[in-house]
Amino acid sequence: MLLEFVALLGIAFALFYRWATANNEFFKEKGIPFAKPKLYFGNMAQMFLRQKAMFDIVCDLYNKGGSNKVYGIFEQRQPLMMIRDPDLLRQITIKDFDHFINHRNLFGTGTDDDPHDMSNLFGSSLFSMRDARWKDMRSTLSPAFTGLKMRQMFQLMNQVAKEAVDCLKPDQQGSVQGTELDMKDYCTRFTNDVIASTAFGLQVNSFKERDNDFYSMGKKLTTFGFLQNLKFMLFFTLKSLNKYIKVDLFDKKSTEYFVRLVLDAMKYRQEHNIIRPDMINMLMEARGLFQTEKTKTTVIREWSDRDIVAQCFVFFFAGFETSAVLMCFTAQELMENEDVQQKLYEEVQQVDIDLDGKELSYEAIMGMKYLDQVVSEVLRKWPAAIAIDRECNKDITYELDGQTIEIKKGDYIWLPTCGFHRDPKYFENPNKFDPERFSEENKANIQPFTYYPFGLGQRNCIGSRFALLEAKAVIYYLLKDYRFAPAKKSCIPMELASNGFQLTPKSGFWVKFVPRN
Repeated sequence: MLLEFVALLGIAFALFYRWATANNEFFKEKGIPFAKPKLYFGNMAQMFLRQKAMFDIVCDLYNKGGSNKVYGIFEQRQPLMMIRDPDLLRQITIKDFDHFINHRNLFGTGTDDDPHDMSNLFGSSLFSMRDARWKDMRSTLSPAFTGLKMRQMFQLMNQVAKEAVDCLKPDQQGSVQGTELDMKDYCTRFTNDVIASTAFGLQVNSFKERDNDFYSMGKKLTTFGFLQNLKFMLFFTLKSLNKYIKVDLFDKKSTEYFVRLVLDAMKYRQEHNIIRPDMINMLMEARGLFQTEKTKTTVIREWSDRDIVAQCFVFFFAGFETSAVLMCFTAQELMENEDVQQKLYEEVQQVDIDLDGKELSYEAIMGMKYLDQVVSEVLRKWPAAIAIDRECNKDITYELDGQTIEIKKGDYIWLPTCGFHRDPKYFENPNKFDPERFSEENKANIQPFTYYPFGLGQRNCIGSRFALLEAKAVIYYLLKDYRFAPAKKSCIPMELASNGFQLTPKSGFWVKFVPRN
């Protein structure tokens, strides 16, 4: 019996080994230099074993590529062609976009999926949509993020930003030393309330009602512990089986909450003919649920409830976490670089004087050049999207330094954002925080296609203006009333936590707010 068990175990391991190493010769056959993969984990073992942050792993892999314009890496078993040349990036994302329209189909959705199944909302989001469906949804959502719409949304953002800063004042009474604050908690409450207002039409104050459902459910969705990372790994590895075993990638209760929220809002608005300038309204209009002058002249989209819910879901997911991380790193860098903080404070003071007691306006915040430089430099040093992918949908060949590189249909491309942003070839002394890189005099010196915090080409981030605007608003109000100083738990020098996909310091984002008056 023991011998039979050992024999079965040996056969099982042999089959696993064959499966796990099936793609190991992929780059060798193409003549592309590559990083040697570890069994099953590929080049990502340190992330899955919680030994190193994903950000640092991507930078290390980029640097290993040396002078190669294309370098092979493995995400578990999956071969990825890492692009390390700006001109090739331009070719792939702009000139040859028709060959690289889609992201990888990570969430395993297909045309035969049940349109009423809400367990995989990410798979129906704009990020995951493919080909004609993506183009259709992108053209529908784009008007929600124009300059005109941002001007209108800024009034809502501005109100939430003022409330966010006002909530600190009771804590500061009688304290000249200041208050130490967990910036991640603070900023996610702010982004939560902004999204509630601008996308869902809800009035929420997460600073006063700290355990409100909207915030609590959002927190559950965007918190990635060890078990959640493990679930992601298995989800992507066993993608073909997911439609049969139905693994819930995100917290089921939180997902159901957002589904009910959107569907109930749609039903109520349709029954009472309520029109609001938000994302739900725009999607309902495109689907023909409202009769307006616009719907009379445009094609009615045949979208399921899942398609509509998915767009609101992913907008919340991206806006809640990634926008908050941008604000946190901005506060961190201002805390560490007092000269930059002082220069930005002087600009804030001047804007406040020019407003002469009036409300902060969209025009005023957009006119703050040094604030824009600071945020741009934060996005260079700490891009939320550390890498971007593309899937080849039509064979194409490139001639690179005398070598022919064939990219076949179904091959995957990787664009390492943080690798380019930290490359001394493109950004001198890349680990230094220097907003002057983006001054009027210097920004023209940045080589095109080496700085892309929000992606490249037609599949760039649709909500980039929104994210920048809300980050600038809250930093303006915080800096006007407070000086950012190191707290006891502040992570100086910065060391990233090795806990998976998310970008966060080892001890968290802690800042001391010292009142200016």
